[in-house]
Parts: sequence; structure tokens; C-alpha cells
Amino acid sequence: MKILIIENEIYLAQSIATKLGELGHICEMCTSTKDAIKSNNYDVVLLSTNINGQDFLPVIETFKKSIVILMVSYISNDTVSKPLAAGAKDYILKPFMIEELIRKIDHYQDYEKLKAKNGAYETYLKHTFASVTQEHKHKEIELPVYISSSFQKYADAFAFEHASVKNKPIKFISLSNPKALATIESLQDNTIIYAIDYQTLKKTEKKIFCDLIAGKNVIVSSTDSVEDVAHNIITIKSENNVFAQGDILPIEDYVKFIVLSYQHKFPDTELSKKLGISRKSLWERRKKYDIIKKK
Repeated sequence: MKILIIENEIYLAQSIATKLGELGHICEMCTSTKDAIKSNNYDVVLLSTNINGQDFLPVIETFKKSIVILMVSYISNDTVSKPLAAGAKDYILKPFMIEELIRKIDHYQDYEKLKAKNGAYETYLKHTFASVTQEHKHKEIELPVYISSSFQKYADAFAFEHASVKNKPIKFISLSNPKALATIESLQDNTIIYAIDYQTLKKTEKKIFCDLIAGKNVIVSSTDSVEDVAHNIITIKSENNVFAQGDILPIEDYVKFIVLSYQHKFPDTELSKKLGISRKSLWERRKKYDIIKKK
């Protein structure tokens, strides 16, 4: 990592830089905030708040994309509270062990990586579920609940949207996993459990499972119809009615689904090529299925 040390005590700054350098980090030092804000290309900024007559807020603003850790000799509004409120990540009290500083740096670096990864996942899920999300009154839905849908993605969209509305973490479990029931039993109540593959359980296993999830925050997905359970059941059907059969699709139904789902994404030339038919045949199928091409 590239680290900037802003410290007017030269000996202390050199000592920190040497120890961090031995661990493979690249360190630069400066003694004033004015010199510090000339560049902002650093992963971590170690900012001493004991430099008299210096304004720390421009430094924190300049390095808002970096991990700013305050190095303080005493705790007060000016040395800790205000800088933290302005965007600094954390503080460490002088004198400190370099191992504690590294622990803080690693912690916030991992946090930033996880935040970026989580943001990417949320964007991907939103894009993936955009075509199948249906309106549900999630605030009124009480768990546990069974989602019956022959199209798995509808149940997936429901589960992740419900977790988002309830602002709770979600745990994904496949009931085809032999350890699934033990995992469900061990999870905390503040976690929403999303269990799929209910249709793979035997009749006796379904009874055990139903008793286990009573009173828990569980969303159960099944690609078969759900019967004889003591909990709420929500049946979600595909808007295109293509996947409602729960079986291998006939060729005509498959073509109809592809045309409905992808005609707004691909031009007719490419869509017909992917289906292995001519443009004329694609046009004839639209007419046959009464499909209006959206412009």
C-alpha cells in the first residue's frame, strides 16, 4: 500500500515509515497539511492532529477516498470527534504499537473491499431481477413463507427484495445439502433464511423441516406446488405463462418465450440467428403468437 504520514515530529514519522516499509508498504512523509493536499494518490493517510495551527478538514476532504487514520496524543472534539465527523475512519492514541496500527489499516481496507464487492452484487442482482420482479406487500408478509413458482428466478427476486425491505441480512441455503437443517437451526433470528429446493425433500423430511422453521424468518422456494404446510404460501406465476408447466418446454413455447424476453435487447437479424430461424420465420411467429414488437 502507498501510505502518507502527516506528522511534525520527524523522529516519530521516520520510525513509523521504517516499520511500515519493512512490511512492504511505500511510505511518504510531510510535516504540514498544506504540503499534504498537493497530491491525493494514497491508499492510507496517517494524520497527526497534534500539529498546532493546522486545519485538518481540507486534508480529510482531499483524501476522502483513502483510509484516514488519526494519530492523537489526547482525545477531544478537535482532535477526534470533529475529524471523524468530517470523514476520517478511525483514530489511534499515541504512543501505539505498530501492530495495532496495521490491524486498523487491514480492518478498514477489508471493509472498503467488501463494500465495493457488495455494491457490485447489489447492482448485478437488481439488473438480473429487473424483468421478473413483481409487486408484493413485503411489510405485511409474515415469515415463514413458502414461494411456489416453476420459474426459480421469481422466488429469488422475492427473497432478496424482502430482505432489502426488511433491512436484514440474508442467508442462502439449498435443502439438497445434507447439512441444511443443522445450518438453519444454528442461525440467529435477525437473519432471513432463503431455502431453495424444497421439492427435493421426502415427505417425512418436509414434516421435520416445517416444524423446524416455525417462528423463524424463513423464505422457502419450491418449483412444485406446496401443500399441507402450516405456514403462508405465495404462488408466483410467470407473466409469460411459459414456465407454468414445470416440465421440458415445447419448442414453440420456448421460441415464444425467447422472443418475448429478448426482442427488446437484440435486433431481428441477431435474434433470428440465435434461434436458428430466418427473419421471415421470426416475423411469422410474431404474427402467430400475437406478439407486438416494442420499439
